[in-house]
Amino acid sequence: MSGARVHDSVPHTARPPRPRRRALLAGSVGNFVEWYEFGVYGYFATVIAARFFTPVGGSETEGLVRTYASFALAFFFRPVGAALFGRLGDRIGRRPVLILVIALMTGATTLIGVLPTYATVGALAPWLLTFLRVVQGLSAGGEFGGAVSVMTEFAPPGRRGLYGSWQSFTVALGLLGGAGVAALLATALTEGQLSDWGWRVPFLLTLPLGLVALGLRLRLEETPAFRHEGRRERPPGREVARAVVLGAGRVMGWSAAGYTFLVVLPSYLQNTLHTGFRQALLVTVVANLGFAATIVPAGLLSDRIGRRPVLLTGAGLVVLLSVPLLNLLQDTGTSNAVKGLAVCGAGAVVGLMAGPGPAMLSEMFPTSVRHTGLGLAYALSNAVFSGCAGLIITEMMKRTGSVDIPAYYAAATCAVSALALATLPDNRGS
Repeated sequence: MSGARVHDSVPHTARPPRPRRRALLAGSVGNFVEWYEFGVYGYFATVIAARFFTPVGGSETEGLVRTYASFALAFFFRPVGAALFGRLGDRIGRRPVLILVIALMTGATTLIGVLPTYATVGALAPWLLTFLRVVQGLSAGGEFGGAVSVMTEFAPPGRRGLYGSWQSFTVALGLLGGAGVAALLATALTEGQLSDWGWRVPFLLTLPLGLVALGLRLRLEETPAFRHEGRRERPPGREVARAVVLGAGRVMGWSAAGYTFLVVLPSYLQNTLHTGFRQALLVTVVANLGFAATIVPAGLLSDRIGRRPVLLTGAGLVVLLSVPLLNLLQDTGTSNAVKGLAVCGAGAVVGLMAGPGPAMLSEMFPTSVRHTGLGLAYALSNAVFSGCAGLIITEMMKRTGSVDIPAYYAAATCAVSALALATLPDNRGS
């Protein structure tokens, strides 16, 4: 199961254009909401650290470490959500689970925007925030498996890479949306206003976004593959577990490099290179533009030449370019234009892995366990290598004094991921 491609034996005539477009839209909008929020949390990490995790007289670095610990905790609940909601999705269908998880995500994110801070309720504040992050982690765990299952199961023959790439593309749009809102607020408000109440605005904006997503998912049809094959006999648990571990290894580089260059970078620029908040956000927007630009073309290319060469190219480029990229950002003599091109290129390289990644995971599991299997593989990888990225990088830099830790982290994880990707069958997408 982990090596061969999986084909859903559903006739092409069962997949008319309108339900396919609706499936792409309904799946994509939930991903947008989810990653918009996770991006916002990362972009405002320094503000959140000060408001929720730093008592009066406390260390800013320790507060940031606690903030990233809360960030990581939410990611570690993703596998729980993937197992819980994935099992439901494989038993009762993709549609009802996707409706439930977007409602949970929207509610938890909106509540973060109205939470009292440490100055108001003391030590209760970080606990309340962490609880809501846990709810987000659970819902996000069910989101990926359901959305990718819907997109790839509605895909016409030979287009799974293209359809699955829209999941990653809306991740990029969500991160860009979060960065854009953060940059707009940083421009329009003073630092005091931003720290006092401005940081709440991006979280409150999730409410209308989530309601739109909920409306779209209420109109979604169940996938043809699940209707025809969803209740077939499930493969042995040991076989599914092996595929989950292998899948997590194949996407670990994508997870780690993506969060290093697209989410952790603003805090790194501010705290290590002493860049202003606005400039750090601008750099992040540029990186995410590069990321978005290559995702869909990479997914389409993987349909034509196979998943393996595209994914291996992305992982290999991260290994080769991570340290030179960071050295460019550290060099005060490097022009802003060159730095912009460098971070744009870094985002583009991550996009080479993010484009074919969803289809690659989907093809590792049959319909009867697809929601659970691909959701768990992705969630485990993200829990360890994305959710912990900020915590690991910040703590290692604190202990070693090396400013190159982010580059080493991205390169090392992509090197290991490349070994797992080398086991992919080298045939065309289905």
